Amino acid sequence: MNRKVLVLNGPNLGRLGSREPDVYGATSYAGLVESCRSLGEELGFDVEVRETNDEGAIVRWLHEAADGRIPVVINPGAFTHYSYAMRDAAAQRTAPLIEVHISNPYAREEFRHTSVIASVATGTVAGFGIGSYRLALRALADEVAL
Repeated sequence: MNRKVLVLNGPNLGRLGSREPDVYGATSYAGLVESCRSLGEELGFDVEVRETNDEGAIVRWLHEAADGRIPVVINPGAFTHYSYAMRDAAAQRTAPLIEVHISNPYAREEFRHTSVIASVATGTVAGFGIGSYRLALRALADEVAL
């Protein structure tokens, strides 16, 4: 039986492929979902990919993960920089949680250099395009195997 993993995506990530392709690449959100599910299956995970523009939904999903001891890969999008509610929900984790970013926040505007999530995450992967998700899933496989 495959272990459940949540891949959570915050605001504007549903617009991948059309949103600033020079920053976020040409892969569509559907392509991201397929990539995560496919690699997840190879790694023995049952990957469920979710996306919302609603901060409250992500907080509820993080509570669900904490209650179920479900590992998480999360791209909080713009919430990365200021959502203390999301940070507090992520701090309740009971399984590994890996923060991902498609672009490298440190190579962009200064306000993007701060993550309120990073201090409660197992680790962060950023700057490798959609590959950031694949790297995070592989890291997660190592973490849950320990």
